[in-house]
Amino acid sequence: MTITIQSLNDIDLAAQTFIESMTSKRIFAFYGSMGAGKTTFIKAVCKLLGVTDVVTSPTFAIVNEYSLQEKGRHIYHFDFYRIKKESEIYDIGYEDYFYSNDICFLEWPELIEDLLPEDTVRIHIAANPDGSRILDIH
Repeated sequence: MTITIQSLNDIDLAAQTFIESMTSKRIFAFYGSMGAGKTTFIKAVCKLLGVTDVVTSPTFAIVNEYSLQEKGRHIYHFDFYRIKKESEIYDIGYEDYFYSNDICFLEWPELIEDLLPEDTVRIHIAANPDGSRILDIH
């Protein structure tokens, strides 16, 4: 599936289309260059899913936790940009997150590709010169 975001004005519609495609999947890996819009898109998705917490890039924390309106449900938002070695992922207990019943959004997943569950949904975000974004979802 491909979603085009012409401008920030279209991001909520794109996020809603993405949410409708999520079905029972829980692990979503976002690929894209610096500034492609990974965090911005994740913020829009979280907002539409009912997250009331402030959604920010977890670049320094590696993982942020957001509460969903459904009691006891969470979204875990990872940013693996600063990961230097695989052992750091084991240290944070990634399996507890990845194999929970909660949603995981992963930025910079290429740095931990070998650890991603088989059913991970991969989203490639590309920024075009006109400012639009293309999301290819596999």
